[in-house]
Amino acid sequence: MIELKAIRWGEPYESLEVDEVNHFYTGEPVARVHCVGAGIIQRDAKKAVRARKALQAIPPAELVDRLKKAGELFESGTLAVGDGKQSPDDFIAQQSATTGMPVAMCKANVTKNAFVLKNIDTILDCLTRGLSLDTLARGYGDEGRGVIVSYQAQCDALGAVLPSNSPGVHTLWLPVIALQMGLVLKPGKSEPWTPYRVYAAMVEAGIPPETFCLYPGAGADIGGAILSSCRRSMIFGGPQTVAQYAGNDKVQVHGPGFSKVIFGDDCVDDWEQHVDLLVDSVYRNGGRSCLNASSVYASRHTKEIAEAMAAKLGPIEVLPPDNPEAGLAAFTIEGAAKAIWGSIESDAEAPGVTDMTSKYGDRLVERPPVAYLRPVVLHHASHESETRNKEQMFPMVNVVECPQAKMLSAMGTTLICSAITNDEAFRRDLINSIDIDRLNLGPIPTPQVDWLQPHEGNLIEFLYRSRALQLAGA
Repeated sequence: MIELKAIRWGEPYESLEVDEVNHFYTGEPVARVHCVGAGIIQRDAKKAVRARKALQAIPPAELVDRLKKAGELFESGTLAVGDGKQSPDDFIAQQSATTGMPVAMCKANVTKNAFVLKNIDTILDCLTRGLSLDTLARGYGDEGRGVIVSYQAQCDALGAVLPSNSPGVHTLWLPVIALQMGLVLKPGKSEPWTPYRVYAAMVEAGIPPETFCLYPGAGADIGGAILSSCRRSMIFGGPQTVAQYAGNDKVQVHGPGFSKVIFGDDCVDDWEQHVDLLVDSVYRNGGRSCLNASSVYASRHTKEIAEAMAAKLGPIEVLPPDNPEAGLAAFTIEGAAKAIWGSIESDAEAPGVTDMTSKYGDRLVERPPVAYLRPVVLHHASHESETRNKEQMFPMVNVVECPQAKMLSAMGTTLICSAITNDEAFRRDLINSIDIDRLNLGPIPTPQVDWLQPHEGNLIEFLYRSRALQLAGA
């Protein structure tokens, strides 16, 4: 068992309050994490300026080089994590053991996070739209045409309240150190592994340890203290979290994706060519990511589309997490899977809604102390169905029959929309829609992320503001 002490600006902190992180199936302790109270977090926040100054002492180009090295170490190094040494295989095994995610999924997320670090220069060039990091570091610069541009940092350290469901989301905060800002992190209750391994890799690569705070534990006051004491923060959560922080420009909220694949009238007759794309969009990442498609919209052939998807998704069985073919993660909170399944059963009883996967066996698989949900495909005969856009934390998709002219209004908020259409007028409407965050024009699976483009908010725009600055004699 590994001991994970809280990290307070690079200093390990041993607390009297210690939580255990247990194996999702056996219940055996895998880690002991040291917790801190809200008061300590608020006091620590007053020292955030020191983290920024430590990073400002290092040129941006040098920070980028060290982060690239950290990416290599994260992916393949044996690192000092907690009170022990952690190899890549140890990391993957520990992550799977406490989250219930298949080993193959954990390995894939290692690759994602390492890719961002190893390509941090290119990614930042795209996030800044080519703006020099030296300009951000200095606060101003001449970016051509003899015009002075100025950007003001909005915080000394970014706070982040992190989830346990998908380790891939850590890619969103990894670039912060290169922007010469510290990190104040609350790891997910069952997934402290990625933040601690990233911290170990960055320190090994030469990033000053005093630029980090890590506050593990299950206490709700930890996240609240981070959000209230950091001038800029990000949080991951459900619809209630999104609603709670709506309109708060100091908090970037990452909630359900409600991502979708839609067919234009000009392409829907060729739907059979895209069944594998639809299935991939739903099933990749175990259906646990905001990138996964939760709805498919088409004006016709929807029953056939749903049947074809059900034929591929319905037979998928629950496999042991170490099986290379395993693609379904366990629900580790007691009663959660059963409650979700009860909700889906209720939805399927509504007029015009049909469970297309019912003939492929039980969807709820209980293996105490955990449970699984096998993929579900629901067909909605009308775009007026109240549950047409519902999203769940496993591979579940709603196939919705909807006239093309009504799709944009029926779809609602959409993180990623993959639109299979060549209709230029419809494409223009999609481009103009303020309800779509990331638009894929053409047959692109929703989880296929181009790391050179943000899929939900731009980190640079969140952490900096443009302002006027004039230099005498310039």
